[in-house]
Amino acid sequence: MIAESMASPREDRIPGAAMAGIIATVTVFAVAQGLTYPLLSFILERQGTTSGLIGLSAAMTPLGFIVSAPLIPALARRVGGARLAILCSILAALTLIAIAGTQDIRVWMPLRFLLGFFANPLYVVSETWLITITPAPRRGRILGLYSSIVSAGFAIGPLSLGLVGTQGWPPFMIGIAAFLLCGLIVLAVVPRLPKMPHEGQATSVSGFFARAPLLLFAVFTAAALEQILLSLFAVYGTALGSDEERIASLITCFIAGNAGLQILLGRMAEQVGSRRILLFCAVASLAGCLLLPSIFNVWLIWPLVFVWGGVSFGLYTLSLIQLGERFTGQALIAGNAAFALVWGVGGIVGSPATGLAMQLIGYQGLPTCLGLLCCVLAVFLMAERRRV
Repeated sequence: MIAESMASPREDRIPGAAMAGIIATVTVFAVAQGLTYPLLSFILERQGTTSGLIGLSAAMTPLGFIVSAPLIPALARRVGGARLAILCSILAALTLIAIAGTQDIRVWMPLRFLLGFFANPLYVVSETWLITITPAPRRGRILGLYSSIVSAGFAIGPLSLGLVGTQGWPPFMIGIAAFLLCGLIVLAVVPRLPKMPHEGQATSVSGFFARAPLLLFAVFTAAALEQILLSLFAVYGTALGSDEERIASLITCFIAGNAGLQILLGRMAEQVGSRRILLFCAVASLAGCLLLPSIFNVWLIWPLVFVWGGVSFGLYTLSLIQLGERFTGQALIAGNAAFALVWGVGGIVGSPATGLAMQLIGYQGLPTCLGLLCCVLAVFLMAERRRV
């Protein structure tokens, strides 16, 4: 009993410097990623590029995520997590320099693919580090904090364009500096970082799909919800008679919910279990889809969109918590890489499919598609609870 009481504080101790370094690295990277999407879209719009080509260009980055994901577990084992993260930060910065130096969409297509290809390993390695060093009793609130800060980083990226504009090199320099800063942060905390876990049987990304299909479907749903809302909410709101300023404010409110509620959801997961809160997020997201058409033009839309943003992104946060609860070693690396792959697929597939539905059945195709996705997830989660 005495030995257990003495061991417990050590098990619960948080390695603050390493954790701060990991979160800071991914947050700075998120700022750079969040900046590039709108910046390149604005430039292409000024050049008179069609909306279809702009969308195709933007899809290159998540495509890079998808292609790089299966390679990450083997690269992390051979190169080492810290070296891989530093190398990817440098390569991402060089890619953004190449993008800034060209103004041809034909050149930007492969460069944006490379940007996603180099960015993805840093996310996977950082999340693996974070899960590895996080004490189990505090996993919910720490991963919730991580999700909140990274989500805020994505929001800061577009806001920085308001300070420096979208002309010339200044906005690109913010992104380039952010990518390089990531490598410097990792370099500064290397002695405190854990090694990539090598225990257990080597697991491929494709092999992980058979081990946790429902977790991956939850990540797919979270990605699809976010990308669909960000890309098509303006079309939906315009059809219901809202002006651009109100729609932009609602999207901002949605993103604020993304960032603002993850710590609370993580804390709830610690108290009542991550499976229950994941199901709660799925059901609450479904409720948001069902309520959206009836209250869009009344004041209740504001709290709805805020909570909706929180619980929809909570699907990813709770999936990440469950990943840490259920997997260790090389399966953990493969799981993080599989999460990244599925997030990329959700980002690419969700918006075009919903856009097609809106063409076929009208603007209510948006809440209909989102509602069906959340309903399927909720049904599968309830079925899993009964089996367990």
